Amino acid sequence: MDTTKLSSKGQVILPIKIRAAHKWQAGVALSVEDTSGGILLRPLKPFKPTRLQDVVGCAGYRGPAKTLTNMDAAIATGVEAGHDRD
Repeated sequence: MDTTKLSSKGQVILPIKIRAAHKWQAGVALSVEDTSGGILLRPLKPFKPTRLQDVVGCAGYRGPAKTLTNMDAAIATGVEAGHDRD
């Protein structure tokens, strides 16, 4: 069994055998969970890379495409409506 110490900054060094067994490199993001049996570390799974064509239309909008001018006008209308409520 390997041991380690908690630094004054709250840092823990994981033994090389553990890091190598899990293929954890410097900078790997870990989630930290406090359990009744101790502390559980799990690597965060990075998001799968996506392409624009994979996500276009994911909001369900089925109307014609909007231009930036259309969107800016809609935002301005919404802001004005918000100010009218006060």
